[in-house]
Amino acid sequence: MRDQEIGPDRRLTTQEAAELLGVKPETVYAYVSRGRLSSRRAHGGRGSTFAAEEVEVLARRNRRQGGGSPGTGADPAVRTRLTLIDENRYYYRGVDATELAARHSYEEVAEWLWTGRMRPGATFTAPEASVAAARRAVDALPEHSGPTDRLRVAAVAAAVADPLRFDLSEDVVLGTARSLIPTLVAALPPKRSAGADEGSLARRLWARLSGRPAEEAPLRVLDTALGLLVDHDLATSTLAVRVAASARAHPYAAVSAGLGAVEGPLHGAAGGLAHRLLLDVLDRGDAGPVIAEELRAGRRIPGLGHRLYTGEDPRARALFALLENLPEAGSALAAARDVVATSARHAPLHANVDLALAVLTVSSGMEPEAGETVFAVARTAGWIAHALEEYGERPLRMRPSGQYVGAKPPQPLP
Repeated sequence: MRDQEIGPDRRLTTQEAAELLGVKPETVYAYVSRGRLSSRRAHGGRGSTFAAEEVEVLARRNRRQGGGSPGTGADPAVRTRLTLIDENRYYYRGVDATELAARHSYEEVAEWLWTGRMRPGATFTAPEASVAAARRAVDALPEHSGPTDRLRVAAVAAAVADPLRFDLSEDVVLGTARSLIPTLVAALPPKRSAGADEGSLARRLWARLSGRPAEEAPLRVLDTALGLLVDHDLATSTLAVRVAASARAHPYAAVSAGLGAVEGPLHGAAGGLAHRLLLDVLDRGDAGPVIAEELRAGRRIPGLGHRLYTGEDPRARALFALLENLPEAGSALAAARDVVATSARHAPLHANVDLALAVLTVSSGMEPEAGETVFAVARTAGWIAHALEEYGERPLRMRPSGQYVGAKPPQPLP
């Protein structure tokens, strides 16, 4: 069935709905039993019919989130009130996320995502005992440890210092969120001691990412980037958090699960790859040979394309608009545009947020891993929002059944 055949009043048979969804007819009825589809008795009382528009919406959602069968014991799609991604835009609790991040601080955006209420001037404060424990743990790591290693260890140390960590009531979890995020930042070694523990969270994080003074314009870009990255629906790390929260892991442990998933090159670490790509382009003065080497090695070009957006990543668009006002970002911006234009000859992919974040980190004299740090700190707020939602659901519901494809039992003892 072609999309253009689906009208607002068209009704589908069970077989037609199954074909559109790519499932068996019995799975269609499982969707109905779980409230994901509504049905109506067909004329004559034989079989059921389904609203074509409703089936198409479910089919799009399943394609976006990887599908899944209602018979597995795990929800194929997780109901959430937090983030909607639709038509090359995304929304936090129904509000355009790019506009929210442009007008409000990271702390205010986080509060909105957690509670649905705006707290103007919101600030996050880290308890001294939590910071001391986290710093001791991080300082004991080898010097070559990466930023996610440090954040993960800091989260574990902060948990041990919190006797209320097993209290999963909403108020206590929110209190944990407001103290854990600044604790993670405070545990990172500063590049500059001046103002390292003062001001907004973005200012404190800047002191740990760049040795340059925190001027207002680049600081605003960093703060906006944090707000833009707070949440992005069920990304890999967020799903890991919800699985942990489903087992009623405390917030620190749930965040640790998210940090564990972040380290992959296709998720949080993608910003570092884009950073190195831009440095290589700037060093050579031309994206052509750099892109050629990436393609020859069979690697995907970092910073390009996103499976949830057919057009430009709205987060990248928002950051590029701010970066254009920074004189020091001019050469990195030109290199990023060169990467997009050169790659377009091979595949017409748009810039994603990793490339925009790389422009910020390169032009601010930050290390390649800085983008990963920004991502992980920002996303901690979203992880806790999802953990809070999951604490309100049936425990252990995130338990799919394995599809065994091994040797048929019984087999002889080895």
